[in-house]
Amino acid sequence: MIVAGLGFSSAATVASLRAVFDTAAANHDVAALATVADKEGHSALTTFAEELSLPLHFVAAADLAGQRTLTCSNRSRATYGTGSVAEASALAAAGKHFGPGARLLSPRQISDDRLATCAIAIGGQT
Repeated sequence: MIVAGLGFSSAATVASLRAVFDTAAANHDVAALATVADKEGHSALTTFAEELSLPLHFVAAADLAGQRTLTCSNRSRATYGTGSVAEASALAAAGKHFGPGARLLSPRQISDDRLATCAIAIGGQT
């Protein structure tokens, strides 16, 4: 199964999330969304997940640090100990919920307004 991992600032809007998701998820049949647990309750995220009718998995911040990412944001590294919240969230959720050995299908994409990122991962046993 395929998971779209999201990273975003508190100022991100539904439009920010939609735009970056549409870019990253093109040609992928996404089954779930994932992000770091401290984003739970963010209104744009909740609305976006409801619009897509996809389950939303929240990943503990500690589980992001062990994920190997293809890209690196200094802010993500300083805050969460990983190069990309989007990539690490996608990997962690895909591995936990859809089989070990998760791998990225694409590195993170960044929204034009630079408020959101999205990466796509697949669980190891599909």
